[in-house]
Amino acid sequence: MSDSLNFLDPKVLAGLHNLELRARVVVEGFLAGLHKSPHRGFSVEFNDYRHYQRGDDMRHVDWRLYARSGKLYIKQYEDETNVRCMILLDTSASMAYTSGGMSKLDYGITLASALAYFIARQRDAVGLITFDDEIREYLPAKTRQLHLMRILRALSRVQAGQKTDVVKPLTDLASSLKKKSMVILISDMLDDEERIINTLTNLRAMGNDIITFHIMDDAELNFPFNEASEFIDIENNESYITSPAAIRKAYLTNINEFLAYCKKQCQTSGIDYCLMNTREPLDQALSSYITKRSKSF
Repeated sequence: MSDSLNFLDPKVLAGLHNLELRARVVVEGFLAGLHKSPHRGFSVEFNDYRHYQRGDDMRHVDWRLYARSGKLYIKQYEDETNVRCMILLDTSASMAYTSGGMSKLDYGITLASALAYFIARQRDAVGLITFDDEIREYLPAKTRQLHLMRILRALSRVQAGQKTDVVKPLTDLASSLKKKSMVILISDMLDDEERIINTLTNLRAMGNDIITFHIMDDAELNFPFNEASEFIDIENNESYITSPAAIRKAYLTNINEFLAYCKKQCQTSGIDYCLMNTREPLDQALSSYITKRSKSF
C-alpha cells in the first residue's frame, strides 16, 4: 500500500470508462455529469506566470518566454477551474468494520481515490478532508497533477481512528468555502444522523452541490448471524452477548428506518444520496448511481 496508486483499482476505472461516458460526460466532466458546466480549461483572463512543474500541461507553456530565458513558465489565470470539489472521508473506528473482504474504510478510500482521479482528470479542483472526531488531514482544492498525487498519498496513509464527529469537518468547511463548491461525503453515518443531515442541508442552502455516499457492510444491512455472538461497539468497546435470532427483527427494523430516514431527508433537502454495500463491486455501484444522476439533468 505504499504506492499511492494502489487504491486506483484498474477494474474500477475500467468499469467507469465502460459506461456511456462519451461527449457529454467528457465535456461536463467528472463521473457522467456531476456538474453541468460545459466550459473546460483555463479562463481567458491572464493573470501571471509561474515556474513549470512536472505534470503541468505543456500547452500552457509560454514558448516565447522560453526562447528568451531558456526556462519553462506556465501562464496562470484568475480562475483556472469552474468547479471546486472537496471530498470528506470518514476514517473513524466504525469504518474499519468488515464481515469479510473489503472494510468500509478500504471501500471508502478506493472510492475517494477514484473520484479524486476523475475530478483532476477533468482539470477541476479537488481537495480532501479525512476525519474521525477531529480533522486528520486537510488538502485544499487545487487543480495541479502533483496535488492529485498528494491526495493519493494521503489516502494511502489513512488508518482507522477513534470516535466519529461528522458535523465538525462539515461545519469547518462551510465557514471556509469562498465559492460554491461540490462537497462529497463518504461515511457510514453512524453518528447523530439528524445533525449530519441538518449540516449538509445548510451547506446545500449556501448553493453547494452535496453528494453523500453512505457506506455500509453487507452484514450491517442484512444481519446474517445465527449463533450466539458477542457484538462489540468498535468506538466505545461496549460489548453485548446475545442470540441473533432474539434481536434480528428489531435490528433490521431499526437499520431500515435509519437508512430510510437518511435517504428521505437528503432527497428532501436536494442532497444526492447513494447507499453503497461493500459487497457490491465499486464499479457497479458507481455505474448505477451515475446512470441515475445523469437522467436527472
